[in-house]
Amino acid sequence: MKKSKTINEAIIEVLKTENQSLSAKHIYSKIIELDLYRFKSANPYHIVLTQLRRHCVGLDFPTAHKQKFYRILPDGTYALKKDGENSKEVIGKLTQHIQELRSKHLKYKIEFKKNILDQLKSIEPTEFEIFSKKLLEVYGFIDMQVTKKGRDGGIDGYGKLKVGISHLNVAFQCKRWKSKVSRIEVDKFRGATQGDFEQAIFFTSSEFSKEALKATTKKGAIPVILADGNSIVELMIEKEFGIDVESLPVYLSALDEILF
Repeated sequence: MKKSKTINEAIIEVLKTENQSLSAKHIYSKIIELDLYRFKSANPYHIVLTQLRRHCVGLDFPTAHKQKFYRILPDGTYALKKDGENSKEVIGKLTQHIQELRSKHLKYKIEFKKNILDQLKSIEPTEFEIFSKKLLEVYGFIDMQVTKKGRDGGIDGYGKLKVGISHLNVAFQCKRWKSKVSRIEVDKFRGATQGDFEQAIFFTSSEFSKEALKATTKKGAIPVILADGNSIVELMIEKEFGIDVESLPVYLSALDEILF
């Protein structure tokens, strides 16, 4: 008496005979056509689909079988598992895709920052002062004012920052430059703020020289915080200030949660 095939033996025979990946419905149709298995279920197609997914590498839901015969392709069709292929390899491929997405996102972020910085460098100096004032307000500074041109004495704006139960008087200066800001400019700004303020912030759309970066603190003088173009863009992104954020979801299959 000829031994009857199991459902998985029937599926495997179809995939070997056709020698190509097939949809679950196509596999089911071939089993019926070739009379490879006699179903005794009211929903025989679901039986085929269930076995395909339970024995598919990479689909390790609670009712999945440890023994794997099949693999699922990106187009949703099924094929026989490759020799030595296992769930870890399939998950590894998915991880690789996610890493590729992250790499592309990083490249996009670098280009995006560059575009934002280019826009900052193109605005008028007075607009850059107003921008800096609003950026500080986003970070909790209060009573911020932009000084009038010709009367600022090297100070473009001022306000207060609450620290504990007291407030620090803060001054800021803005240089919408393309060239680097030298130490001389930092020292001049510190001199203009000395005695009237407890904190100084220097904004520039360009960069600070190495000597300027070393001049943030000075014994007996107030500290000067330096914010170059790249730092300003980072602050904008952190607070979503002048930045619109669109979340793009990364989809992972959870079809098994509704099928089983």
